[in-house]
Amino acid sequence: MGKNAEYAAQYSAYAMEQMRRYGIPASVTLAQGILESSNGQSELSRKGNNHFGIKATSSWLKEGGQYLIYADDKPNEKFCSYASVMDSYEHHSKFLKENSRYSACFQCSPDDYKGWTSGLERAGYATGGNYAHSLQNIIERNGLDKYDRMVMEEMRTQGFTEDRKEHYSFPLKREEFLFITSPFGLRQDPMDKSRQQMHKGIDIQTRGDAVLATENNGKVVAVNQNAQVAGGKSVTLEYTRSDKTKCQVSYLHLSSIDVKVGDTMQAGQQLGVSGNTGTRTTGEHLHFGVKQIATDGSSRDIDPAAYLAEIAQKGNIKLQALSNGTDLLAKYKTAGVLQNETATIDTSISPEEWMKKLLSSEDSGIGMPGMDPIMELVTAMFTSLMALAIQIDGKSQEEQMQAATDAAVKKQVDLSSLLPDLKECTLTPQEDSKLLLQVNDGKNSFSHELSAAEIHRLQKTLTDSGLSDEEKRQQIGRVVNNIMLTQQVSLNYEQGASEQQSQSENRQIR
Repeated sequence: MGKNAEYAAQYSAYAMEQMRRYGIPASVTLAQGILESSNGQSELSRKGNNHFGIKATSSWLKEGGQYLIYADDKPNEKFCSYASVMDSYEHHSKFLKENSRYSACFQCSPDDYKGWTSGLERAGYATGGNYAHSLQNIIERNGLDKYDRMVMEEMRTQGFTEDRKEHYSFPLKREEFLFITSPFGLRQDPMDKSRQQMHKGIDIQTRGDAVLATENNGKVVAVNQNAQVAGGKSVTLEYTRSDKTKCQVSYLHLSSIDVKVGDTMQAGQQLGVSGNTGTRTTGEHLHFGVKQIATDGSSRDIDPAAYLAEIAQKGNIKLQALSNGTDLLAKYKTAGVLQNETATIDTSISPEEWMKKLLSSEDSGIGMPGMDPIMELVTAMFTSLMALAIQIDGKSQEEQMQAATDAAVKKQVDLSSLLPDLKECTLTPQEDSKLLLQVNDGKNSFSHELSAAEIHRLQKTLTDSGLSDEEKRQQIGRVVNNIMLTQQVSLNYEQGASEQQSQSENRQIR
């Protein structure tokens, strides 16, 4: 293996990562590294990990960047010095991306190494002649374009379009909808039910999901790895608009973070993994927030639903963002129009239908696939009991939809309104196609897995259109009371058997 090939094998992973983040062909990055650093053997590369011959600018020095003195075009010139070769690769990408001289290069496809090398020569990356030819020769003799093909295939597999400038993504990958557990606006403080608070984002149900950049060329401007602050581990990306305003998108309560400040991310790239970190969280979710920053530096929080509606329109994304059965994106008819409207409950879907939709979604976490007839029966049972409980409880339509949401999130229905004589009575679906009944009558408490016969009896009662809600409640009460009686008999028998055994053992001892 020649020295060029050895260099490429050693640093190909770095070059491919830069291609994913910035759209610069891995083959071009490797060829420049080979040429500029003499296969990593130049003085700059050995002493300062500088593989691309980048000089230290005044801004680099002002920000405290390290440098080496080296004679190039002139004696005693200052060149950037890096802590690692990876840092050199990252700075090379940023140098090209942030320098307007190279803007034409980024109009080329990420796998067009000839267009890129010609663009670098025209922009004056190197003072010597035939720069493009030299880079192309290195690429072709060593087959470096194979790394470009590998990244492009990977990007296509992940759903990226080749026109990276027009690609958009929602913050989570979903097939049908994002489940919003708490929308933007005034709400009851989840940590202190006695007061109201302004919720400056939306909470999205998650289960250890990859969280994704929403647009191309998002710069990571903040990373917090401290899990013990209010928002836990978090990442903020900033997007610069054509009118010089900026949009900042934040992801809170993450379990892990995959990026660092200064990284540039493309739409759909993973930033980290959702979680439940932070001191202001009651369960795993993604808090997704959006700020608009004006040219004078002033900022305001906006409804992330408006931002997602804009992303959906630009990227032709068909997903909904559902909260209590209502699509929060629907009220933002035109991308970029930010209104302070209040979404109304969609009365075309009932609380029972909303519950079934949630339990059969990707976010249910209880394994309720629609094709499983046993699980369909369990789902129907669970949702019917929930619907009856909230109807008898006299809740408004909005309260009923919220109750359905709460039951789906907690995976538990409170049946106390159906059985007022009991202190507590809840029903919880299990992953093994079972329903767990938990009862506390003030004296005793127990858990009981409903049998197939009990489920059938309850389901028959719930679906009997000839019964009033009160008659259904009475029959359900009888089923639960029979279960309680059976449990009590069993408990008495066990206690009696235990006492007999204890007495027998005492007689033997005497």
